Amino acid sequence: MENFNSPIEAFLHWEQKNPNAPFLVQPINGSVIRYTFAEAGKEARKIAAALRDYNLPKQSHIALLSKNCAHWILSDLAIMMSGHISIPLYPTLSADSIQHVLEHSESKAIIIGKLDDFQSQKLGIPDIHKISIGLYGENEGQSWEEIISNQEPIEVFPSVNSEDVFTIIYTSGTTGNPKGAIHTVGNFMECIRIIRSVMKLPQGARLFSYLPLAHAAERIGIGTHGLVVGAEFSFPESLETFASDLEKCQPDIFFGVPRIWTKFQEKILENIPQKKLNVLLNIPFLRNVIKSKLKKKLGLSNAGFMISGAAPLSVSVMKWYKKIGIEILQGYGMTEDCISSHFNLPGENKVGTVGKALPNVQIKLSLEGEILIKNKCLFKGYFKDPETTASVFDKDGYFKTGDKGEYDHDGYLTITGRIKDQFKTDKGKYISPSSIELKLAKNPAIEQICVVGTGIPQPIALITLSEVGNSMSKETLSQVLNDTLVEVNQILKSVERVEKIIIMKEDWTVDNGLITPTLKVKRNSIEKIHQEYYNSWFKNEKKVIFE
Repeated sequence: MENFNSPIEAFLHWEQKNPNAPFLVQPINGSVIRYTFAEAGKEARKIAAALRDYNLPKQSHIALLSKNCAHWILSDLAIMMSGHISIPLYPTLSADSIQHVLEHSESKAIIIGKLDDFQSQKLGIPDIHKISIGLYGENEGQSWEEIISNQEPIEVFPSVNSEDVFTIIYTSGTTGNPKGAIHTVGNFMECIRIIRSVMKLPQGARLFSYLPLAHAAERIGIGTHGLVVGAEFSFPESLETFASDLEKCQPDIFFGVPRIWTKFQEKILENIPQKKLNVLLNIPFLRNVIKSKLKKKLGLSNAGFMISGAAPLSVSVMKWYKKIGIEILQGYGMTEDCISSHFNLPGENKVGTVGKALPNVQIKLSLEGEILIKNKCLFKGYFKDPETTASVFDKDGYFKTGDKGEYDHDGYLTITGRIKDQFKTDKGKYISPSSIELKLAKNPAIEQICVVGTGIPQPIALITLSEVGNSMSKETLSQVLNDTLVEVNQILKSVERVEKIIIMKEDWTVDNGLITPTLKVKRNSIEKIHQEYYNSWFKNEKKVIFE
């Protein structure tokens, strides 16, 4: 197992050792653009030379605004080669959010790549150096393609030390403005060493990158991890081609957030209703054939690790997948701890937990049950925010995660809620909503859920509908939601029992600011809009209310 000191050192190794090996696979407009390591290295060096020609101070901040694509990886390599620090931005950010991050991070240049609606975002970019990629229809500032045609590649790279700042990752902003977590080269490489000790990917592994590379989990677990093992990266062309692109790739690992897993489940059940699936899985000579076909169709035939993270996945969904031969491993990590925290592993997978602490991770619980973590790759602080930085570390240097948790006798951790998500009913009782939400979310009619209850006697659940829910009549939908309410309330404490389910008129989206780019519900924003209606909803005689 090669032991590299930086991501760029890893890339240069594979470029020299396997110059003609496939590296990047980018489907676009019905065809595919492929890069070998040698081709990618040459292109990245030319972009690095263009960045160098801006004559910026060493380790200036270079922003990267793009969906996942081959050019995201090429841009990241170019920023490394030029001796600068990357500031990745979520591709779904509004113009105001882009402006906030660019100004706060003091970015001196930006690379603009594959985007869905750049016209609505461009007003957020101040007067800084811009490079845009014509392949994806953008033409701001310098043309990527012209640089590739005319620029001489950079030949000498600045030396890299483990303590050099590598990137500033802005959190997705669940509660207020995003904060910029500072990570060093050494942080990332230490995290990769931990990951590789438990996840032994082969050299040249196939990876499918689709969750935002601006997020720590994808950036480290797929992006940097892939560079270290000399992987072949594939990307989806669009939402419409996602399923077929994934099926063609058949990656060695697959990382999904809960909504991806439930969407996959919905699509399978659209084609094979549950009753029919149950019958097929009970026929001995057909069982393995069905499982194999489903895994191949999903693109998971070769995946040794199928991972869920970012938010809890319901136990019922994981058990459903287990029946079709797919073992989902739930993990837990944060931007600040470089995602090196807890993980379930094949053969050591306790469904409903987020696994055991990874090697070299120290954990303790506060008196309130808050999870405190220390590892060798903790972030170095929030950029330009020493007060907040100081507030999130205890006197022993442990990071305060804000999550509450419990360990079982085997050392498996269960997340029981967020410290700040607790609310108090007018009975004076504190409620942690996340475990209630997880129990209700097993109903396939529910897309997103937010359990609230400040100032009313019992909690209520605000929900948006999935495709399954939207396809039902009002009467059927009311009945199935009411049945779930009765079932779940039977296993909740009396103070936790949910009094009403409120179906929202509009979906919660990134665009309307009610979920983050990583699909987490922005509880504060939802409460701000709806809290004035809690009392009237609570007093409504119906159990299921259409807003």
